[in-house]
Amino acid sequence: MERTFMMIKPDGVQRGFIGQIFTRIESRGMKIIGMKIISVSLEQAQEHYKEHVGKDFYQPLLDYITSGPVVAMVIEGRDCVAQIRKIAGKTDPKDATPGTIRYDFGQSIRFNVVHAADSDKSAEREIGIYFKPDEILKYDMDSHKWIIGD
Repeated sequence: MERTFMMIKPDGVQRGFIGQIFTRIESRGMKIIGMKIISVSLEQAQEHYKEHVGKDFYQPLLDYITSGPVVAMVIEGRDCVAQIRKIAGKTDPKDATPGTIRYDFGQSIRFNVVHAADSDKSAEREIGIYFKPDEILKYDMDSHKWIIGD
C-alpha cells in the first residue's frame, strides 16, 4: 500500500475545513495513519520548501506556513499519491477542477488550503520532516475489504 503526505495549511485550519477535508480523503477509501496539529517551525518550513530557495515567493511561503496551526497527515491507500493530488486539485484554485479541495475552498495560489506531496519520493521526504516512525500507525479497517478487495 502506498503512503503520501498531506497538510491542511493555516488558512484551511483557520477557516474550519478540517472535517470536510477528512471526509473527502476517507470517501476515496484512503486511510489516515498519522495525523497531528502542529505549528510548523522555521526549520521544518525551510526543509520542506528548500527547492524554492531564491524564488520571489520563498520568504512569503515560509511566513505563511509558519503563521498558524496546520494539520499534518500521513495517508495510506492504493495509488495514494495520485489520488490525493486529484482530490486536492491544481495548485492555483482558479485552474482547479470543481469538486476539488482547492477549487471549492482555495482563495488564491497563496491561500490554497492544502499541500499534497507530488511524488512517492517527495511524500517520503515530507513525512520524515513532520513525523517520527512511531507516530505512524498500522491498523486494519473492515471497510477496506469493500474498497480494496483482497
